[in-house]
Amino acid sequence: MNRDGERRPAAFWWLAALFTLFVLFLYGPILAIIVLSFQGPSGGLTFPMNGVSTYWFSKLWQGVGVVDIWAAFGRSLRLGAVVMLLTVLLALPAGLAFRKRFIGQGALFYVAVASLIVPSIVVSLGIGLEFRIIDDMMKSLAESTGWGFLQGYETSSGLYSSALGAHLTWTLPFGLLILFAVFNRFNPAYEEAARDLGATPWRTLRHVVLPIIAPSLVGVALFGFTLSWDEVARTSQAIGGRNTLPLELQGLTTTVTTPEIYALGTVTTGLSLAVIGIALSCVVILRRRRAAASR
Repeated sequence: MNRDGERRPAAFWWLAALFTLFVLFLYGPILAIIVLSFQGPSGGLTFPMNGVSTYWFSKLWQGVGVVDIWAAFGRSLRLGAVVMLLTVLLALPAGLAFRKRFIGQGALFYVAVASLIVPSIVVSLGIGLEFRIIDDMMKSLAESTGWGFLQGYETSSGLYSSALGAHLTWTLPFGLLILFAVFNRFNPAYEEAARDLGATPWRTLRHVVLPIIAPSLVGVALFGFTLSWDEVARTSQAIGGRNTLPLELQGLTTTVTTPEIYALGTVTTGLSLAVIGIALSCVVILRRRRAAASR
């Protein structure tokens, strides 16, 4: 029954059951991995569990075979932080620019979001090919000129070059779309009031616009980090010589036959949830400050 004492129709219970199955379909695999990661020393990769312990987490801490998993963890963390920062810094001025009409606005928008339509592996291949061409040109230049500073040149592909560009092709369109939605609902009367009081455009942006949209910028940053953190396809052909954590995980799925890989999945999932929790906390704090300032 609902609050009014009326009996709920049968359709409600069918839809509730469907929604429950949908949630289980989404989060059931994650829950299974988390549970299986706490198996005992003789546990396997499937149910039923054989004991309960944190043994596989201690094994994970010692390293996973020949793979330096913690180095890959650090690379993914650093790359995600840089992608998060650049996504905010680039999407914000782009969102501000699109608030006014300019020549070629429509074409530029479609170009900006086109990478969401193109298959990720194709984007990765294209970026990888581009950097290989750059490498060939640099090596040819070194051979033809004999310049000493180019003699030790190997490749320009790497974490903060080709891989960073590949990730930004994924995160920037999302950041831009979020800010489109934000500025579409933004009341320009606040900016007009600031200008009437003598504020310059920069002071209006700093003291009026940014405080209002700050929770949304936290959301853009969250998208940037989480999309970079678990990206595989766009990284695969553009990373260079050192893999990120998702690529190492992909390789380990064919070699590791113990719950150690589940322990790693639990750790990475925990980090993702921690980042989401921090972002939500920042949003709540910013909204409370804004509400207190408006009183």
